[in-house]
Amino acid sequence: MSSNKTYISEEGLKNLKDELKFLKTQKRREIADRIEEAKKFGDLSENAEYAEALSAQEEMERRISEIDELLKRTVLFKKGKSDKDYIDVGSTVEVKFGNVAKIFTIVGSEEADPDEGRISNESPLGTALLRKKVGDVVDVKTPSKNIKYNIIKIM
Repeated sequence: MSSNKTYISEEGLKNLKDELKFLKTQKRREIADRIEEAKKFGDLSENAEYAEALSAQEEMERRISEIDELLKRTVLFKKGKSDKDYIDVGSTVEVKFGNVAKIFTIVGSEEADPDEGRISNESPLGTALLRKKVGDVVDVKTPSKNIKYNIIKIM
């Protein structure tokens, strides 16, 4: 796993901790019960229920490990708390490209959802916007072309 920092909001951190607790307690019990029940169906080498339960267990343990690793490198940021002079993780910004204006919030990769206007600080646009000010123009390379974004407002 990467040793890079992962930025996350208080809400995102709470959600990760809640998911981890659920997986380590309730989900582990449910899968253990499924495995025990599937063992009753006979020959384990030809037992689809047993194989499915083991696969679910493997996926769950992978996610637990992923969250544990993520929590070790998490840096908390305050949602909406930003220096109005420059863009940082947690900043909400209005940009204009061509005749289109958009509002984005810069978040950590775990909370990114471009359809909701939350872009990762690790994305090409997020990276380009970091540490910029109102009036700056950033040039973001996409697979098909470069797009120039004018920074209109930091909220």
